[in-house]
Amino acid sequence: MDDQNPGDGPLRNETDSERLDRNWASLLQELRVVQTGVALLTGFLLTLPFQARFDLLDDTMVAVYMATVAAAVVSTALLIAPVAMHRMLFRRHRLVSLVAAAHRCAYTGVLFLGVALTGMTTIIFEAVAGRPAALVAGGCALALFTLFWLVWPLSMRTGE
Repeated sequence: MDDQNPGDGPLRNETDSERLDRNWASLLQELRVVQTGVALLTGFLLTLPFQARFDLLDDTMVAVYMATVAAAVVSTALLIAPVAMHRMLFRRHRLVSLVAAAHRCAYTGVLFLGVALTGMTTIIFEAVAGRPAALVAGGCALALFTLFWLVWPLSMRTGE
C-alpha cells in the first residue's frame, strides 16, 4: 500500500494557471485562520497600558511589552498585506508575483506572531506568578512555536 497522498507527489496534472489559483486559494485560507486571532491579540495588547495593574510592570517587563506590541503590529500588517496587494493588483495579471509575495508575508507574519505570543505569555506569567515562572513560560512558549511552526515543517521538506 502506498502511503503517499496524491498532493505530495511532484505532479498534480494541472496547468500553471490552475496551480497559481490553488496556491492563492490555499494562502487566503491560511490567512483567514490567523488574521482574526492576531487582530484580537494586537487589540488586547493596545489596551493594556490603560489598565490599573500596568503601572506595576518594571522596566524589563515594559520593554517586553513594547517588543510584544511591535511584533503583534508587524504580524498584523504582514498578514493583512496580501489582501491590500490583491486589491492593488486586481486584473493586472500579476498572480505569480502576488502568490510569491503573499507567501513571504504569511511566513514572516506567522514568525512575528510567535514572537508576540511568546511575549504575551511572558507578561501574563510575570503578572500572575512572578519572574521565574515568566521566564520558564516564555521559554516554553518560544520552544513550542519554534518546534511546531519551524522545525517540524522544515523536517517535512527533506524529501524535496
